[in-house]
Amino acid sequence: MPEQAGSGGNVSIEKGEEGALFIRFSGTWTIKEASMEVEGLLASLAGYLPVQEAVIDAENLQAWDSYFISILAAVQDFFTDHGIKVRFSGLPEGADHMIRLASRPGLSEAAIPQEAQEAFLERMGQGFQKLLKDIREFHEFLGEVVLGVISLFSGKNRIRYRDFFVYVQNAGARALPIVSMVSFLVGLILAFVATVQLKLFGAQIYVADLVGIAMARDMGAMMCGIIMAGRTGATYAAELGTMQVNEEIDAFLTLGINPVDFLVVPRILALALMMPLLCIYADLLGIAGGAVVGAGFSDITLRQYINETQTAVPMTHFFIGIVKCFIYGLIVAIVGCRKGLSSGRSAAAVGRVTTSAVVTSIVWIILVCAVITVICYVLGI
Repeated sequence: MPEQAGSGGNVSIEKGEEGALFIRFSGTWTIKEASMEVEGLLASLAGYLPVQEAVIDAENLQAWDSYFISILAAVQDFFTDHGIKVRFSGLPEGADHMIRLASRPGLSEAAIPQEAQEAFLERMGQGFQKLLKDIREFHEFLGEVVLGVISLFSGKNRIRYRDFFVYVQNAGARALPIVSMVSFLVGLILAFVATVQLKLFGAQIYVADLVGIAMARDMGAMMCGIIMAGRTGATYAAELGTMQVNEEIDAFLTLGINPVDFLVVPRILALALMMPLLCIYADLLGIAGGAVVGAGFSDITLRQYINETQTAVPMTHFFIGIVKCFIYGLIVAIVGCRKGLSSGRSAAAVGRVTTSAVVTSIVWIILVCAVITVICYVLGI
């Protein structure tokens, strides 16, 4: 029976025997011809509650537009709020998709966090497959980088030197303030710790040995690597990830430009070039920080501290630190660029790859440092 009628459309409401409520729309439901108020329709539906299921039928519909979709979305939300299942019948083509877009978003079963039901071996297998996929993609990316560097130095490829010098400036001169502060404080802290212990034996002169060797072989390079991972590596990942979101990477591919050659290779070369210089600078600042404590809080003079440092720290130690820092620079640049190019197409994805780039770089820096230290010990260097 007709329950309500607009100027162009009718709706009838009928309650079935098995607890189902049938809402049938007919006639013309357009914004120009229909004048039915949503509030009145919902008030009429409230009088038929409670029901187990609501069936919305639109087989006799003649014409419709977005006004009809808004009516259906409001009716669906009404029944959903009361915990009643809604079923559509006879909807025009494309109307079901528009209803999903217009309805109030709720938590679907897929969006509700649930405990993983997979078996342990299944989760292990999936994790192993993902690991193999990541390793394969990283090797492919690394191969593209190597080919890009070879093409550059063989004259088959060119880079924009204006951009390259910008990368050099960002990875070098602009990193000096934070590298200076951290390196100086690290050397100062090492000297404080050593001074407290060596004073017990009257061997304060060996503070210079400890600070000099630690900074030259490990701490200077590691501090530079960690700082650049959080600063430059994150920048590379965020920049390339944002370009991925803005479809700039796709534009390069459409124009026949290899993104690795144009975007990745200059960044890697710039950071690899600056890292050894930053390492030397960090070593000197760390030794200077140690000299402030060693000559200021113990019984040795600044001249004695400098002489002891020159005696205890040969150039071999500085060379090892420089090699380490160069490798750290390659790690930070490659990981940052790889994460950026693999970013998804959303702001959240850019944040995830940026965080992942920093964490991954720091982990690899520590692992590589441990491996090189063991190799140097075995070789007696």
